[in-house]
Amino acid sequence: MDCIFCDIVSGSVPNHTVYQDENFLAFLDIFPHAKGHTVLIPKAHRDNFAVLTDEETSGLALAIKKAMEKVQMVLNPDGFNVGWNEDPAGGQVVPHLHVHIFPRYNGDGGGSMHSIIKNPSQTPVNELAKKFV
Repeated sequence: MDCIFCDIVSGSVPNHTVYQDENFLAFLDIFPHAKGHTVLIPKAHRDNFAVLTDEETSGLALAIKKAMEKVQMVLNPDGFNVGWNEDPAGGQVVPHLHVHIFPRYNGDGGGSMHSIIKNPSQTPVNELAKKFV
C-alpha cells in the first residue's frame, strides 16, 4: 500500500513530532494552515473514523487531548478547531484517518466549523428527525 502517513509511521519519511504514544502519532503539518497546525494519525493504517474499534476510538480521543495539551503548552494559542475530513465527499485526500488540530489565535481571520459548509437541507429538521426514531 502506498500511504504517506504509513511512511511517516515507519520512519521512511521524516516528521516533526508533537506527541506520540504506542498507537498514535501527532506531527506538524508541512503545509500548515495555522501556526502549529498538527496532524494526528493512528499508527496502524485505518482508512477513516468509521472503521475504528471502540478501543481505538477511545485511544484517539485521549491522543487528541494529549496533543492539544502539548500545543497549548508550547504555543499558547487562544483556542482550537479540531476535526477530520471523512471520505472524499468530506474532503479527505489521504485515505488514512488523520485529525487536524488547528491552533487558533485572536484575530487570525479564520472561521468556525460552521464556515466549512453552508448548504442547509430543504427537508425540515422535524422531518429529518423522524428518520432517527
